[in-house]
Amino acid sequence: MALPNGRSLSRLAYGVWRLSEAVDSSVHANVARIEACLAQGITTFDHADIYGNYRCEQLFGQALRAQPSLKDKIEVVTKTDIMLMSDQWPGTRVKHYDTSAPHVRASVDRSLARIGVDVIDLLLIHRPDPLMDAGELGACLDGLIDAGKVRGVGVSNFMPWDADLLQSRMKHRLQTQQIELGLLHTAPFTNGQLAHAQQHHMPVMAWSPLGGGRLHTQAGQAGTAAARLAPRLAALAREAGTDTSAVAVAWLLHHPAGILPVMGTNQPERIARIADALKVPMDRQTWFELYSLANGHEVP
Repeated sequence: MALPNGRSLSRLAYGVWRLSEAVDSSVHANVARIEACLAQGITTFDHADIYGNYRCEQLFGQALRAQPSLKDKIEVVTKTDIMLMSDQWPGTRVKHYDTSAPHVRASVDRSLARIGVDVIDLLLIHRPDPLMDAGELGACLDGLIDAGKVRGVGVSNFMPWDADLLQSRMKHRLQTQQIELGLLHTAPFTNGQLAHAQQHHMPVMAWSPLGGGRLHTQAGQAGTAAARLAPRLAALAREAGTDTSAVAVAWLLHHPAGILPVMGTNQPERIARIADALKVPMDRQTWFELYSLANGHEVP
């Protein structure tokens, strides 16, 4: 996925949302996680200011400060606008969204400081805000790009009309749409999100491509999509000499939209196998076979 100023995102991204939950979240362990991703060609790291109760960006930044040479090898994606009820924000009495210009600008400055980089490669608006002033937000995002604080901006979890509204108030083009997408969440293939992104040349990033782990944890629960998929995924994994996670991600990679899955795991052995998905063969009929199993019925 190409970005302005000559930067590109890797074919797979590593999501850091569970970094603070790791059994070992030391600086040494996090440097090792980053290096394990880089060894597979995974250079894009997906953040949000709220991840880990506002701690994950800081943990990642500590790793970069310990190994400064890593900064020039990675692309940083982060998100803003969700406000959690948290000890980090004692004045917040209700979870809400904030797309006001002062909040977004301050959020970017905090992310830059926590991660310890000079520029954010891609800033996403995390959720559509019912109180969004599109003119104010659009001008703010354009200003952040013009000031060199972010290279590009995009949206996350937006419906087509939300993205169109924001784009209509911006001079810079929205770079991407990040949505929940995978075998356990196929709605974007038919609800307009994926079609709209392709129409407007906005590459799609897919969060939770394994259903937050449910593809594995629900495989033994009769009647679930995970249970329907499990035997076929296992057979395909055996044929490819890999695991079912790689097959599920390969299913997304096969789509012509060039979907970029965002993978999240703290286990070194699983990190080392993320790129196996690039080696799994996938043809049209196999794709539709998995799609039908996921939905519980054949296509009309």
